[in-house]
Amino acid sequence: MKRLYLIRHAKSSWKHPALADFDRPLNKRGKRDAPFMGKRLKKYASRPDLMVSSPAKRALKTAGIMAKKLGFPVTKIVTDASIYAAGVSDLLDVIRNIDDAFHRVMMYGHNPGMTRLAEHLTHRRVENIPTCGIFCIDFDIDSWREVPEGGGRVVFFDYPKKYVQE
Repeated sequence: MKRLYLIRHAKSSWKHPALADFDRPLNKRGKRDAPFMGKRLKKYASRPDLMVSSPAKRALKTAGIMAKKLGFPVTKIVTDASIYAAGVSDLLDVIRNIDDAFHRVMMYGHNPGMTRLAEHLTHRRVENIPTCGIFCIDFDIDSWREVPEGGGRVVFFDYPKKYVQE
């Protein structure tokens, strides 16, 4: 059994339009939502075996905030540049190359890739994983290389706007 958490980065700032997309930080809402969803995640999840993140500032910051809430060492977060601006096939490559010693994996990334991946892996219409959304999938497999299209079972789908209204 393998469990995958697809987590979209928290809301980012557009305050400095000249700043490269890769370098955009979290905005006020993102800084509020990431710890909130980290606490929610702790209720759902045991500590992950692996956290892998896009190296983009907003994704890595979201991963770090949630890692602290889950008691996962921030220094153990692995970054993978192929997650940034990735499509489904790129994200599948990352997943299928995860060491099989890891059973509970959290992947932090970006849309539209994360939403399309959730739909691909579960054949469930998701439409949008909102910022700081968490989409959890179980697979009845022994190896990450075996992750099948449509073979995942949705465990939960959670996001901040379920709880906080602007």
